[in-house]
Amino acid sequence: MTDQSSGNVHSFTLEVSNKMGVHARPAAMIVRISSQFSGEVWVTKRDGERVNAKSIMGIMMLAAARGSELMFECSPADAPDFEKQMTELFASKFQDE
Repeated sequence: MTDQSSGNVHSFTLEVSNKMGVHARPAAMIVRISSQFSGEVWVTKRDGERVNAKSIMGIMMLAAARGSELMFECSPADAPDFEKQMTELFASKFQDE
């Protein structure tokens, strides 16, 4: 996991480690956490595809398989709690295993 803050954007990277990657249920979990925060939340896959983390269709379109690295970007005001919740979700392997 890398962690960076620059100006008005905070970013951190997490790796997908569950067997099936980000399918419908993990995507819904990501959206549920992202939607709790007022600012914009973006997620970028290593190949450069960037989507709104509050959009289930956007998250699913990333087709993030096991081993994919996803970079999340959010406002610094939301960053500590958002990063903690998202890190815990990824560490739990989306409760898939």
